[in-house]
Amino acid sequence: MEQNLNIWDFQLSDEDMAEIAKMDLGHSEIVDHSDPGFVKMLHTMKISNQDLKNLIVPLFLEQLLSVLVGVADTFMVSYAGEAAVSGVSLVNMFNTVFLFLFSALAAGGAVVVSQYIGSRDRESGSVSAGQLMMISVVFSMIVMIFSLVLNRQILRLLFGEVEQEVMDACVTYLRISAYSYPAIAIYNAGAAIYRSMGKTRVTMYLSLASNGINIVGNAIGVFVLHAGVAGVAYPSLIARAFSAVVITVLCFRRKNEVWLEWRNTFCWKRSMVKRILGIAVPNGIENGLFQLVKVALSSITALFGTVQIAANGVAQSFWSVAALMGTALGLAFVTVIGQCMGADDTDAAEYYMKKLLRITFLASVLWNGLILLATPVILKGYALSAEAADLVVILVIIHNLFNALFYPLSGALSNGLRAAGDVKFTMYVSLFSTIGCRVVFSILFGIWMNLGVIGIALAMGLDWVIRAVFFWVRFRRGRWKQFRVIA
Repeated sequence: MEQNLNIWDFQLSDEDMAEIAKMDLGHSEIVDHSDPGFVKMLHTMKISNQDLKNLIVPLFLEQLLSVLVGVADTFMVSYAGEAAVSGVSLVNMFNTVFLFLFSALAAGGAVVVSQYIGSRDRESGSVSAGQLMMISVVFSMIVMIFSLVLNRQILRLLFGEVEQEVMDACVTYLRISAYSYPAIAIYNAGAAIYRSMGKTRVTMYLSLASNGINIVGNAIGVFVLHAGVAGVAYPSLIARAFSAVVITVLCFRRKNEVWLEWRNTFCWKRSMVKRILGIAVPNGIENGLFQLVKVALSSITALFGTVQIAANGVAQSFWSVAALMGTALGLAFVTVIGQCMGADDTDAAEYYMKKLLRITFLASVLWNGLILLATPVILKGYALSAEAADLVVILVIIHNLFNALFYPLSGALSNGLRAAGDVKFTMYVSLFSTIGCRVVFSILFGIWMNLGVIGIALAMGLDWVIRAVFFWVRFRRGRWKQFRVIA
């Protein structure tokens, strides 16, 4: 070995180097640079464990921060009075629908941008980023105007004739919230662009700053200014506007892999819009239906009495924290698999699908186990009856068990399939599983078998099992490799 290495121990004179320079053809004669196999080899995705860590950890912390801020907001709103709490909670149910639609649109754009990054086509990636931002602005402006003009009609249609004080709180909160819709959509689009580049630390720090503004603002609005509903609505508007402005400015930086340009944002490029909506629309339909089903199941829960309603409400807060790991890792799938498919490297996509799945399973088991162990301790701080507290523990056990074992396949893996462009299959499976499984079995277990909220929790777990089976079979058969988003 030492002898072989020593053959390179020589020096060339300046004259020799000059002669070699004259022979430079601009390419190697040993390999064919136009050969597709060689190009693919050059573009083969190589993502280290440290790269994955740098991608995943900020995503998880950002999701965790959002949940904790939501808890803090709810706590402070409670000091504004029962009417304020009721108004904010009712309007947030309405807002959630649009938040999911904005997220679905951003997710569609993230897939397209990620694939262009993977293909090393920075120009097209930048065009797709601009078109994503344009669509987000237009859609959110339409939603904003709709909500501002028809706010009372919408609220009466959704919530009926609630007490006048509650209705006034709803109207105030909705009107102020509506002005923040464009900011939410712009931030989601910008964050999706940054996540597509793997720069998740940026969105984490921005989320930290924004949520800090929100919490401080809420405290001032509620405890200092005593502004009631407006005291919690305006800080959210300010925080969201801050996030939107900062992420937009950052997206215009040309040193990024992809960047925003005015000429790509204030125009309509039909083919690029079609690519983005081709991913976003099925995702939006899937998420929209899921939210409607959640509302329907809430109505069923109301049939089971005060103890079960209270237990289910508390359990939901534990569930949201337990689900963070799977949600965060699902976002990582979009970035990594999208880039692999953009590079036309299906072998790398399959490799990282499996690797991310292993990470998701391990992280989900550990995180769900930790939340389960912490649940009885945290419950001591709640003013619940012994019956309700015991029921919360049972519900958390059911949720965390299914979440740890099946959500990596039903949730995170489905994001990987979407990132590959296999969006219609995931939509059809989700629609079938949501309606044909979650709704039907919630009625069967909850009402007919008299299991109450436990039956609804079991139906939720069965929903995940069915999705997991379909998505795993789809992944193993490799049909998802044949889709091309940017071709």
